[in-house]
Amino acid sequence: MTAVLAKPAPPRERNGRNPRGAWSRRKEPFTRRTVMGLSVVATVVAYLIFRTTAAADAPDAAAFRLFGDVRDWVDDNRDTHPLFLYGINYLRLGVRVLVEGIQAGLTGLGLPGLVAVAGAVAFVLGGWRPALLAVAGFLGFGFLGLWPESVDTLALTLTAVLLAVLIGVPIGVLAARVGWFGTALRPVLDVMQILPTFAYLAPMTLLFLIGSPAAVVATLIYAVPVTIRITELGIAGVAPSAVEAATAQGSTARQLLTKVRLPMARPTLVLAVNQTIMMALSMVVVTALIDAPGLGVNILRALERVNVGAAFDAGLAIVLMAIVLDRVTTAAARRQHRDWRLAVPVLAAAALIAALPIPGDLPTVSFAKPVNDLTGWLELHWYDGTEWLKNTVSAVLLNPLENLLVTTPWWLFVLAVLVFGLLLAGWRAATVAALAAAGLSGLGLYQHAMQTLATVLVATALTMLIGIAAGVLCARNDRLAAVARPVLDAAQTMPSFVYLLPAVALFGASRFTAIVAAVIFAVPPVVRLVERGIRDVPPTVVEAALSAGSTPGQLLWKVQLPMARGGLLLAANQGIVMVLAMVVVGGLVGAGALGYDVVAGFSQREDFGRGLAAGFAIVLLGVLLDRLTQGFNRTKGPSR
Repeated sequence: MTAVLAKPAPPRERNGRNPRGAWSRRKEPFTRRTVMGLSVVATVVAYLIFRTTAAADAPDAAAFRLFGDVRDWVDDNRDTHPLFLYGINYLRLGVRVLVEGIQAGLTGLGLPGLVAVAGAVAFVLGGWRPALLAVAGFLGFGFLGLWPESVDTLALTLTAVLLAVLIGVPIGVLAARVGWFGTALRPVLDVMQILPTFAYLAPMTLLFLIGSPAAVVATLIYAVPVTIRITELGIAGVAPSAVEAATAQGSTARQLLTKVRLPMARPTLVLAVNQTIMMALSMVVVTALIDAPGLGVNILRALERVNVGAAFDAGLAIVLMAIVLDRVTTAAARRQHRDWRLAVPVLAAAALIAALPIPGDLPTVSFAKPVNDLTGWLELHWYDGTEWLKNTVSAVLLNPLENLLVTTPWWLFVLAVLVFGLLLAGWRAATVAALAAAGLSGLGLYQHAMQTLATVLVATALTMLIGIAAGVLCARNDRLAAVARPVLDAAQTMPSFVYLLPAVALFGASRFTAIVAAVIFAVPPVVRLVERGIRDVPPTVVEAALSAGSTPGQLLWKVQLPMARGGLLLAANQGIVMVLAMVVVGGLVGAGALGYDVVAGFSQREDFGRGLAAGFAIVLLGVLLDRLTQGFNRTKGPSR
């Protein structure tokens, strides 16, 4: 009797896939996209059922009283408690002495001497091109009539950078060599980098009072994460073969660090100094709000008077300083061989020039009048257009979104962040984002936080539209990219305050003014990241698409943008962080919400508790948005 063989069953695979990889609807009827759609419907229904009126935030929340009590305790114990007597007060004194010493040294050289020394140092570090640029840039401070203010800004910047390097490099080395320390440090650095500049000011004035010490410490905290991260990257990137060879020859751990790791990571360490300088320079200007001297004071006065021309002069001086410091440090990183024997005669010649009785007065050149004339012409002839744009964006985008957010119950907002975070970014990012969302209500500033979030989302959407379009054009046109590069460089080095002036002149003091300034401030890095993402698409993939008959539009939408997804999401992440920082600065020009609370906090004693709570609320908003965008970048997105 012949046995009848049964037909073997098809192999089962995980996730309900058949051997060809297609989704089995019978075994798994709900895909992530289906769940996403159901979640959207459920959220809309819950909002329609549970929406509330847009009640104002409590004038005296528990968090406000807590932070107010902390301020009172600090004021009462500043001269008696050991924490201040043997800690903070000595730190403040030490920072003040260091700032005044550097400032006295720079001022004592005089204009000719400092120009000569700057040129000599640039020549030794980078060669004759950076030296010429340094001489021209430092002379520019004198021609603009802003020499004393420029020296003050330079002194604060150098002090903060020196402290950041002394603190950040050892921590970066430790983070690279000790795994658990680097892992524990990473979220702290994330939060420090997300923090808008304004959020540092109130705590610094509480501990260090107003003036140069508070400004330097705030700048240090803002800039040191970059020093640590890049140092860690450089030390971790040293070739293992070099370390193994040195170890085989009997090198100790200290010799490995000083003779192998640090020398081989020198270009990366110089890059760390370069980026620290850029971060410090942007923060030093903002610290004019807490009575720090320098060019920031000129910009703040110009903002109070809506004098765009005066702000342009001060902003141009800051751009010159940033370009000189950037190019010199960049050249120092790239230059492999130096003849240090030239350092002594070059510096001696610079010292001789500094000692000569050369008059330091230069004829001044100001761009204030032509810039103000142009601004006045634009105000007169563009008024109808700017008013229409402001009213249209407010009516179509800003007001409906703000009303939606402020009338959403806090628990529904937290739940929505958690659910959509789980679907788009993973459970870790969703959990952190949901906790941050819950914290906004706990601080008693839910309404102002939602108003700020609405402004950030609208500004981010406009930033991404402009940034992606400009980035794609630059990626496809080398000439346009070459022309845009110096413009983007200048835009990224211009302090955030400067962008408020033309926005105020054209649109008046309003929420939309903050949006315009935020878009101008955030577009340059978005353009750079989008361009880089498009250019990094493998040429072989582009050639294959073209050979298959793809049109330029199909190539962009079907190939380049999908493959540049990581760069686009990074651009969105950076755009959100920069927009949030600028929207908060917009509190100075009528943007209201959390920005106004922060400004009032460090300018009015009775509002300190509310201002400090608003600073923490800004941190939570930044963490929420940053975790979701970074988490989404690590996932593959919804499946089909």
